[in-house]
Amino acid sequence: MNARTTITDVARAAGVSVATVSKAINGRDGVSAETHARILRVVAELGYESSLVATSMRRGRTNVIGVLVAEFEPFALQLLRGVSTALQDTPYDVLAYAGSVSAGEHLGWERRSLSRLGGTLIDGAILVTPTTTPPQAAVPIVAVDPHEGPHGTATVAVHNVEGARTATEHLISLGHRRIAHLRGRSDLESAQQREAGYRSALGAAGIPFDPSLVVDGGYRTASATAGAHAILDLPERPTAVFAANDLTALEAMRVAAERGLRVPDDLSVVGFDDIPEASSNNPQLTTVRQPLAEMGAAAVGVLLGMLRGEDPAHIRMHAELVVRSSTAPIGS
Repeated sequence: MNARTTITDVARAAGVSVATVSKAINGRDGVSAETHARILRVVAELGYESSLVATSMRRGRTNVIGVLVAEFEPFALQLLRGVSTALQDTPYDVLAYAGSVSAGEHLGWERRSLSRLGGTLIDGAILVTPTTTPPQAAVPIVAVDPHEGPHGTATVAVHNVEGARTATEHLISLGHRRIAHLRGRSDLESAQQREAGYRSALGAAGIPFDPSLVVDGGYRTASATAGAHAILDLPERPTAVFAANDLTALEAMRVAAERGLRVPDDLSVVGFDDIPEASSNNPQLTTVRQPLAEMGAAAVGVLLGMLRGEDPAHIRMHAELVVRSSTAPIGS
């Protein structure tokens, strides 16, 4: 492997001083057009890249937007796609950073990430499903799927209550009355709102709420396994499940199949998010679609506005029910 090209290498190849190279690559005066063009040609030929940290210290900015996630799971990756697309015609690059991977601890990952990156490597941050929203940060931040709702920090989310209500109403319209709920992370507003939407739909249909039918799914495959077994172990098992996200819905389907139950013949399942795996699964998952790429793009718009001095904004988007083959009328 070749050693990394240095600014000294560029200066030697271009036949100028290090100071002249520095002026050229940082857009400062004092370099003729001919010399500037020669230096940039050598920079391209040698593949020289100046230190991002050093550049940011000189300019007071990096032209990098950080997308900070706890882990690279499907929800975050779809958002990242929207962020990347939205930044294509801007001077900003994207730095995707998984905050809880090295730490081995989920809670508080966003504070650690911001302390490591803010002010030196990134100009602003998009926090994806944070466990908490830091009240102060070195850079502007936008929270996607916020911890506490639209308070203070800029936020982008969907109408979770509406989406969950629609999902549960779909199951009720198919004749289901014993509907379980695999809820999400109890510390997140989105999970609380989705449970509220589930309860609202039951109440409107005159179906009594049964607390034994609500178990923790935690938004993660690993944490949903025990919950899926718990609801299917009930003396009178449910005929349908509304899961707070697609990962836990897919896990509920896997557990059901493991126990010899057929989806949707024996158990109808609805998720939330519409990650790619929802449509590629067999059977395909009925779910509530969050416009994840659009949410990522909206977060970029809000953040760039804040970098221009605009006030934080709070955006909520519509969530749409997508009916596929994991739901069917009861007894079909």
